[in-house]
Amino acid sequence: MDFNVTSGTPEKQRTACLVIGVFEPRRLTAAGKTLNSAAGGHLAAILRRGDLEGKCGQTLLLHNVPGIHAERVLLVGCGREKELDEGKFRSIAASAAQRLDESGANEAVSYLSELPVGDRDLRWKVRQQLESTEDALYVFDRLRSEKEKKRRPLKKLTLAIEERTALAEARRGLAEGAAIAAGVRSARELGNLPGNICTPDYLARQAKSLARRSTRIDVRVLEERGMQRLGMGALLSVARGSRQPAKLIILEYRGGRKNARPVALVGKGVTFDSGGISLKPGQAMDEMKFDMCGAAAVLGTFEAVLDMQLPINLVGIIPATENLPDGQASKPGDVVTSMSGQTIEILNTDAEGRLILCDALTYAGRFKPDTVIDVATLTGACVIALGSHAAGLLANDQDLASELLDAGSYAADRAWQMPLWEDYQQQLDSNFADMANIGGREAGTITAACFLSRFTKDYRWAHLDIAGVAWKHGKEKGATGRPVPLLTQYLLDRCSKKTKKRG
Repeated sequence: MDFNVTSGTPEKQRTACLVIGVFEPRRLTAAGKTLNSAAGGHLAAILRRGDLEGKCGQTLLLHNVPGIHAERVLLVGCGREKELDEGKFRSIAASAAQRLDESGANEAVSYLSELPVGDRDLRWKVRQQLESTEDALYVFDRLRSEKEKKRRPLKKLTLAIEERTALAEARRGLAEGAAIAAGVRSARELGNLPGNICTPDYLARQAKSLARRSTRIDVRVLEERGMQRLGMGALLSVARGSRQPAKLIILEYRGGRKNARPVALVGKGVTFDSGGISLKPGQAMDEMKFDMCGAAAVLGTFEAVLDMQLPINLVGIIPATENLPDGQASKPGDVVTSMSGQTIEILNTDAEGRLILCDALTYAGRFKPDTVIDVATLTGACVIALGSHAAGLLANDQDLASELLDAGSYAADRAWQMPLWEDYQQQLDSNFADMANIGGREAGTITAACFLSRFTKDYRWAHLDIAGVAWKHGKEKGATGRPVPLLTQYLLDRCSKKTKKRG
């Protein structure tokens, strides 16, 4: 869909539909009051009749409003003004987008950017409107033989602002929002594909396709023979039960100075997780196609960074494999040697994500990174602890943790920090190897991160457990594209700090 920004009063806009906010109880916003005046009190009369109370997300479509150029006016409830926060603003933008798409208006001008949302500026509001609109209108239909076609879907949305002097700021928000929304969409598309299509080889081909878009990105793919030479016994132990060869996908984006140390993003790419010999229950096992959403988020973030041409050096590492039972599959009790030389007793083959990540994290050290962030649908314990609202965050550097928390808050893609205390490390003790791959039922998210921390001692590192936020269940089942907004905002913040230092 096309997005644009404009300035000007609502009554002069020639458009198929104007979008105007209404606060509870039945109180027009500033743009609404201007429009009401031009319409001779028409909007106020409708509100007095009780057609719209103004509760958050309510909509009312009006035709033939007198005294204006627009063909339609969409009134959108915004709740009580004092209670309007970031989440409600996104919900309001999504409700407006969905109603517009059903209205027959293929283009519209929205005045929702005037809504006061705490201390959030115009750039944020423009960006969130775009992202919320794209999220609300996303449909995964590429595998349907017959696609639903709307007669006149929404194709263009113009976001109106009060002053022309703010156009540059609004356009910046628009550019950021478009790049992030594109990255989120790509991550969702990959996550929603079934395991028989989205294989490790398919992920590798998607990375190569992204690299063909720009000379700034290089992609290399290590095959299993190459991984064997590097001693990646942990990663390869997971792939033993699959007929799909594992891949280690390495992306390099060079947008910063030649000698600047990169940020490395490591994404778990288990394209289907049956649990291996420690077989999962059959219920909802189809959702284990989403176990590669960490990898999808890394690719989506690279796309957003490329679209914005950020001045940063970025490395992406994606260990990709299936986890299936087979006569060759790893067994509980097996001991494997990781690339770092540390040995691991596999007590549960369904704790496979940390096995492929530990070798990828060791490999990341070759790039002498300034920072490493791994992204993984790692533990069901994180879902129990945080639900579907926040990703779990654990880090060996508090400044890095704080930066990621701030980025998530700004991007409306929140994380919550959990402890990474030494006290938990003893739960990984093994009688037969340097460590076990699980630490028991207690503190499962934390002990999984403790395991990974043993391979990240040479650099600043953070772990994002996205098991609760990477996809939705039930009627809305599907990938979310998170945490592409959080990761991209973190990189934007890094670039902004570097620019200020140079200034």
